[in-house]
Amino acid sequence: MQIAVVEDDDGVGDALVEALGTHGHEAVRMRRGSDLLLGHRGMDAVILDLGLPDADGLQVLRQLRAVSDVPVVILTARDDERSVVRGLRGGADDYLVKPARLAELLARLDVVTQRRRATGPSSAQTVTQGDVVVDLAAREVEVGGAPVSLTAKEFELLEVLVTRPGAAVSRQQLMDAVWGDAYVAISRTLDVHMTGLRAKLGRPGLISTIRGYGYRWGT
Repeated sequence: MQIAVVEDDDGVGDALVEALGTHGHEAVRMRRGSDLLLGHRGMDAVILDLGLPDADGLQVLRQLRAVSDVPVVILTARDDERSVVRGLRGGADDYLVKPARLAELLARLDVVTQRRRATGPSSAQTVTQGDVVVDLAAREVEVGGAPVSLTAKEFELLEVLVTRPGAAVSRQQLMDAVWGDAYVAISRTLDVHMTGLRAKLGRPGLISTIRGYGYRWGT
């Protein structure tokens, strides 16, 4: 697995990276919460400390959960009940107090990643809605039996939506998934590409707008 190790203490962080590497994982060291928010894509799991130099780890977790469901195991010195409860309710999959035994940490990482894979989105390669057919593997779209040419970004937007049918997808989630930046919530880039996508599909109502939040696929 590719695992983000979000830890500002070099002693702890380096030890975790080395230990994870010896067990076949690829660990990516991050020292700040902002590093995780900008670099979480492609990660299979996250080990998150709460005492970070730029933001409290619980705040970072809330921001991460707005755009990603990557499994998160909190590893921190905070052992009070309030922090544990806030961490788990804030979206962490597990909570460990330092110093943690390596075997236990590895076991908990395996459990949370297996659980997330079992409950993750469908792996279907073709999505059909009415006469609209989206082939995710070939990156092709047909409407009424005729091919529709989309730009790379338009297809990526469509892919995010069709793999979550009926679910509300926020602007932040779309910006993060397609442009890799969850912070650009006011950007007009998303609106321009969404307008182009809707026009090419030519099926009003298929992508509905959720005012003040984002978009939904499906009628």
